[in-house]
Amino acid sequence: MKLIKKIAAMLFAFAMVFSMGTNVKAEGTGKITINPANAGETYNVYKILTLKSYDKDKELYSYVKNGDKWDGFINSAQQEGYLTINNDGYVEFDAKKSDKDYREFAQKALAYAKKNNVSATQTVTPDAGATTATIDKLDLGYYLVGSTVGALCSLDTTNPEVTVRDKNVAPTVEKKIAKDGHTDNLVPNNSANIGEQVVYQTTINVEPGAKNYVLHDTMDSHLDFDGILQAHLSDGTNLTYGDFVVQKGPADKCTFDISFTDVFYNNYRSKIDDGIITKIIFQYSATVKDDAVVKEEMKNTTHLTYGDNNTTTEDSETITKTFGIPVFKYTKNDQALAGAEFMLSTDPNCTDESKTLKFTLNNDTNKYRFAADGNATLTSLDNGRIDIEGLKAGTYYLKETKAPDGYNLLKKIQIIEIGEDGSINLNGTAITDDVKVKNNSGIELPSTGGMGTTLIYLAGIVLVVLSGYVLISKRRASTK
Repeated sequence: MKLIKKIAAMLFAFAMVFSMGTNVKAEGTGKITINPANAGETYNVYKILTLKSYDKDKELYSYVKNGDKWDGFINSAQQEGYLTINNDGYVEFDAKKSDKDYREFAQKALAYAKKNNVSATQTVTPDAGATTATIDKLDLGYYLVGSTVGALCSLDTTNPEVTVRDKNVAPTVEKKIAKDGHTDNLVPNNSANIGEQVVYQTTINVEPGAKNYVLHDTMDSHLDFDGILQAHLSDGTNLTYGDFVVQKGPADKCTFDISFTDVFYNNYRSKIDDGIITKIIFQYSATVKDDAVVKEEMKNTTHLTYGDNNTTTEDSETITKTFGIPVFKYTKNDQALAGAEFMLSTDPNCTDESKTLKFTLNNDTNKYRFAADGNATLTSLDNGRIDIEGLKAGTYYLKETKAPDGYNLLKKIQIIEIGEDGSINLNGTAITDDVKVKNNSGIELPSTGGMGTTLIYLAGIVLVVLSGYVLISKRRASTK
């Protein structure tokens, strides 16, 4: 009994219940109850040894081979040192084997059944809402309980009843965005410039018995998948492309799938089952495409399928947006003003060229779209508009660099703040429509030779004439 308990503990099986007396010949039938059980999961029960007799008080159990397909596995297990078979044909476990060895024994038994098409002795699938599963009318023996969710399984003896617990916990996935590319600052949503790379981190919360894990990722059509940046485990181990396979454009119409190789499961199964490895972390990136629509959600959705039945986890989703600034250049009476030139910068003084943003004008839409290799000059069109698209949230500085002929250059730099929701503040004040920028026309001043000095000269002449007239009149009066 102690050895059975050791095997059960090592395989996450547990607490066998015996209700028969001592010195009993193994006759009748037994029952296995799985409690708790996972609804919708299929449990396959295989009888791998026959129980001939047992003594409950002395904890003695006598097993023999079944005389069926399982004999081949029992023979190979004997050769590998897991079992011994005495001259009378009784099968015993090697007491010197470790917990890891017995876990491997159970996993090899399950793999043997699959490879050799060994039919299950019985199969049960709990209905929705069920928390237990019962397999009844079993010949007394040593049984392997396999699960479609994971490779973690139980080995137990029916004498005549036993309860086992399904320790396979459903895995989950969680997707986040590394804000500004920093994986120590993970957020569910962000904003980005057109052409900017968005870094994602997806975490698989792996559970004991991990089996047939496939990560599915679907990106918005305005996001262009770049590739995997890094993959590692929760214990710090870095994964390589020998551990997983990336398939772009798979049949399920996802953007890409990630599946795990036999090398991965062989190398890390023990640590996963022992709870040493609890997470698989992938970091990958996508680029915001030029056709991204302002304020439209660009979703990236991830889910995991696992187990023999390709059970699906809940989706985990992130959202990326890009924003714009609608500028209207005008003069008095809201009259549109064309030909005014501006620059947009993230430098408050607009002097650092490295922080000057560049754009290309889409002739079909007459809108300026952010482009790293574009032009730094924004020119108001005939309708006075400078519609800027493809910017992430942040603070920007709009400076007029050239005024239209006959208009004064605007000296004040306009401070424009785009919120994470796309809202806009202009110079500290929230606005709901356009960023309005006004220019005043210049005033013509008098020039040399113009009418302005001529009037002065004429006035001077008139004063001289009047003075002379007054002087002559006074002389005439005195002579008289």
